[in-house]
Amino acid sequence: MEADAAGIAEAARILVEGGLVALPTETVYGLACDATDPRAVASLYTAKGRPHFNPLIAHVPDVAGARRVGRLTPAAELLAARFWPGPLTLVVPAIEEATCALARAGLASVAIRVPTHKVAQAVLRAAGRPVAAPSANRSGHVSPTRASHVLADLDGRIDLVLDGGASTVGVESTILDCTGEVPVMLRPGGLPREAIEEALGAPLAAPVADAADAEAVPLAPGMLASHYAPALPVRLRVAEVRPGEALLSFAGARPPGSETARAVRDLSPTGDLVEAAANLFDYLRALDASGAGAIAIVPLPRRGLGEAIADRLRRAAAPR
Repeated sequence: MEADAAGIAEAARILVEGGLVALPTETVYGLACDATDPRAVASLYTAKGRPHFNPLIAHVPDVAGARRVGRLTPAAELLAARFWPGPLTLVVPAIEEATCALARAGLASVAIRVPTHKVAQAVLRAAGRPVAAPSANRSGHVSPTRASHVLADLDGRIDLVLDGGASTVGVESTILDCTGEVPVMLRPGGLPREAIEEALGAPLAAPVADAADAEAVPLAPGMLASHYAPALPVRLRVAEVRPGEALLSFAGARPPGSETARAVRDLSPTGDLVEAAANLFDYLRALDASGAGAIAIVPLPRRGLGEAIADRLRRAAAPR
């Protein structure tokens, strides 16, 4: 459905009545439901095939809405003032009655984000409640950056898809654990580490171990070892392209064997990491459908958004 006034009103109605809506954000398309309604959250988990121990991000339209959902620590307040709305999720102590326990996976903390996208903002304001909105795809699959990607995974399983065009950031939000005195990077994403550390005036703590390697419930989405995965096997930092493989390149790189690749996509011929992040999931989906036997991926820089791209590719290549 078009993301016009009528579409936004219909989306808000469906959310209030406990339904599921895919809506555009600046990062990726999200599958939204009422974060206060355990039946709606259970339906979302079922539609995605998502493990119930994997918590969801509560989306709100502004900092005032965030304060009604969680207790913002001093560091969280500083980061919210600097970077919201935007591709940053903050994990803070939960106001437990503000969202249902199932959305938080039973945790005493809650992950909160204020999106920039005008359609997401309009839906949140019209719905008038926190909205859980993980990526609008089957759990573990490549995240969607277009309405067509959502339909490829979830057509017939959800109530509405709002088409707001292609996502501009193209990777999920950066997630920080702000429950303690020193913020901890849980997941790199659309807001680079360097910008956050400049705002804090101090380095972020190192990322925690993968949730798959620990007995504890993950504090935030996107922390499972295998995630964002195409159906095809993925090889990282390749020096050559093997027969039958497709190639995901960057900055014009063409390793030996490229001339016989089943398909080639270059994330950014000019070496622009912002462009690369925006194209990442779209190009992974295209190569996954190319008829190749595997996807070979060239090395990419780790600076700026390269850290988030490397994280997504590492999880895409992890054992299933």
